[in-house]
Amino acid sequence: MGGSTRSRPRSICSWSVFDLPNKNKRLAELEARAQDPTLWNDSAEAQKTMRELARVRDEVGHWRRTQQRTADALELAQLDDDALRPELEREVEQIEQETRRLELETLLSGEYDHDNAIFTIFAGAGGTEAQDWVAMLLRMYLRWMEDHGYKVEIIDSSEGEEAGLKSVTLTVEGPNAYGYLRAEKGTHRLVRLSPFDSAHRRHTSFASVEVYPQVEDVGEIEIRPADIEIETYRASSAGGQNVQKNATAVRIRHLPTGLVVTCQNERSLTQNRENALKVLRARLLDLKREEKEREIAALKGDRVKAEWGQQIRSYVLHPYQMVKDHRTDYETGRTEDVLNGRLDEFMEAYLRSRVGI
Repeated sequence: MGGSTRSRPRSICSWSVFDLPNKNKRLAELEARAQDPTLWNDSAEAQKTMRELARVRDEVGHWRRTQQRTADALELAQLDDDALRPELEREVEQIEQETRRLELETLLSGEYDHDNAIFTIFAGAGGTEAQDWVAMLLRMYLRWMEDHGYKVEIIDSSEGEEAGLKSVTLTVEGPNAYGYLRAEKGTHRLVRLSPFDSAHRRHTSFASVEVYPQVEDVGEIEIRPADIEIETYRASSAGGQNVQKNATAVRIRHLPTGLVVTCQNERSLTQNRENALKVLRARLLDLKREEKEREIAALKGDRVKAEWGQQIRSYVLHPYQMVKDHRTDYETGRTEDVLNGRLDEFMEAYLRSRVGI
């Protein structure tokens, strides 16, 4: 029954990392606040409280159930019954997998890590090659999001002239969406034999991924009507095909910052406008966060490293097979698995590197 004994150190370590007593205390505080009849005098604050309550209640529930399963498995192990060994080994394996997942969630300590995300992929240098690379990345991320039960909506896309996509923007809704996906922010490099080159030569393509937390509290980022210009136009696909008769696509320019956001995937002008404002609000929040980080770095005397355009990961399909993350040095030769959405190991390596473990 050695399997259950081996699981004990991980369990003890995990309860310590999660700090269950303090989480229980926070849960009690939030439940008491939710019962306060004056809470809804401020609807924005009330909604924020209820979102945190739901999240903490879910977290504590998962850990309590896993803790109970661990205690039950240890009791069975003490019986030292060989007939129970196969069942107990399966249970220990499942507990270890669940504990590992929950332990990983404790690394999501950022202010917006538990929020939904807005996820954008842009083609970089490489023309048609880069646009095809965007489509490949979109497929990879959609597979990962589907496997993890996230609700995904494509709210804007621009097709390439010959193949692929120039850009695509998604909203990703579900627990910890931003916390996990922020590991993907940066430039992704592809090396392969080109399917678009008649000589079948090796090409290098680039695409950039941007990830923003989806701001739930509208009051957190104020967008004044005087600060934006809104333009409507007819959405169309590549080559001008399927042009809509009505101008439903929306382009919003934020005058103080120069940020431009477009949305055209919905047939409703109102829906596209709301989605565009949602993306703009998320980008403004991210801009505010970056400015704050630069100020702190300047006070500390740290050198500020620009992340835009930073190559974070290489996907090499020729002359050998390898995917390598240059921030963590994590790599694998199972390129097909990665392109089919197996990204958890890369995300875990990134999150652990952020906290030095």
